Amino acid sequence: MKLRRVVVTGLGALTPLGNTVSDYWNGLTNGVSGADFITKFDNTKFKTKFACEVKGFDPANHFDRKEGRRLDPFSQYALVTAQQAVTDAGIENNPSLNPDRVGVIWGSGIGGLLTFQEEVINFAKGDGTPRFNPFFIPKMIADIASGHISIKYGFRGPNFTTVSACASSTNAMIDAFNYIRLNKADIIITGGSEAAVNEAGVGGFNALQALSERNDNPQTASRPFDLDRDGFVLGEGSGCVVLEEYEHAIARGAKIYCEIVGGGMSADAHHITAPHPEGLGAINVMKNALQDAEMDANEIDYINVHGTSTPLGDISESKAIISVFGEHAFALNISSTKSMTGHLLGAAGAIEAIASILAVQNDIVPPTINHFTDDPSFDPRLNFTFNKAQHKPIRAALSNTFGFGGHNASVIFKKFSP
Repeated sequence: MKLRRVVVTGLGALTPLGNTVSDYWNGLTNGVSGADFITKFDNTKFKTKFACEVKGFDPANHFDRKEGRRLDPFSQYALVTAQQAVTDAGIENNPSLNPDRVGVIWGSGIGGLLTFQEEVINFAKGDGTPRFNPFFIPKMIADIASGHISIKYGFRGPNFTTVSACASSTNAMIDAFNYIRLNKADIIITGGSEAAVNEAGVGGFNALQALSERNDNPQTASRPFDLDRDGFVLGEGSGCVVLEEYEHAIARGAKIYCEIVGGGMSADAHHITAPHPEGLGAINVMKNALQDAEMDANEIDYINVHGTSTPLGDISESKAIISVFGEHAFALNISSTKSMTGHLLGAAGAIEAIASILAVQNDIVPPTINHFTDDPSFDPRLNFTFNKAQHKPIRAALSNTFGFGGHNASVIFKKFSP
C-alpha cells in the first residue's frame, strides 16, 4: 500500500516565551529565558523557587466564567492553542471539510494535576465526608483535552490522548501522522499541553532531585550541555500542530509550513528515570525515525534535542547522536530550546516540534542559551549552537523527546517541495 504524504498546515503556541506562535519564535531566536520566580503559589519552603510559567494568561479572555471553572489549566491551554492552529490552518467552520475525517490526537504526561491536588486538599481539610466537585474527574483525566477540542469544533475522526511522560506529544504527532498516511483521516489536530507548575509538581520533581536549585539566578538555571548544569527547569504551556494529507491541503489551497516525513519510537528498558548511559534507546529511536522517513542521516541539518540540562541525560543523548550520525554529527546544528522554555513535560514535544518546523521554514537554528563553561564530557566538535541563533539552510530537522519510564520518540520535518 502506498503511504500518503502529510504536511503541516497550522500552528498554535502558548509558552513561557509568549502566548502566540510569533511571540514564541521571536523569544527563541533572540535567546530569551522564560524562567523566573514562581508566582502561582508560595514557594518559600520549596527547594526550587522558580519555573518557566506561562505569563499574562487570563482564562477570562478565552472562556466564560462557568466554562473556565470546568477546565483544568492544561485543558485551557490546549483549547487556546487549538483555536490558534485551527484558525491558522483555515479549517474552522470550513464547509469543504468532512468532520468525520478530522481527528484530534493529543498528548499530556500528567493531565489535571492542579485539579487533583485541590480536590484532595479540600477533602483532607474536611470531616471525612466525600464532598467532591462533580467535575473533578472530567477536569483531571489526561484525555479530556482532546475531547474538549473535538466537541468545540465538531471533529468526529480519531480522538484519543497519548501518555508517555515527556514523549507524550511527540507520540501524539507520530500517531496523527500514521493515521493520515494510512488514510484513516485527512486532518488531525495534534500536540500537547501540561500545567504542572504547582505545589505537587514542583515538590514531586524536587523529591526526585530532578530540578535545578539555582535560586540565585533562575534565568540561567536551564543550561544544557554546560559543565555546571544541575537539573531541569519546570515549564508549562501547550503547542498545537495541524497535520493534513498533502493532496487534501493542496485542493483547498492551504498554507504549508513543511512536510512531516518520519517518526520513530523506542524504549530504553533500563531505569524508571535515568537514561541508558550509552544512549541505546536514543540511538534506536533516531535510527527508527530516519528509516521511517527513508532518509540518510546526512540529510538532517538540525536536531532539536531533548537536552533537559540534567547531568546524565545530556551526556547520553550526545553519545547517541555521534553513534547515529557519525562524522555528520559534527556538521549539523544541535540545540536545546529547553534552555529557554524549561521542560514542558508532556507538552515538550509539541512546542519543540514547532521550533523545528519554524527552523526548517526560516532557515534559522534557535540557540542553546546559558552556556558558560565547556564540559569535557562532550566532544568539542559538536555544534550546540551556544548562546546565539545561527542562520543556515535547513533541509530537515529531527526533534527528540525522551520520557520517564524509558519512553523515546523522535519526529522528522522536511522542507516542503511539491
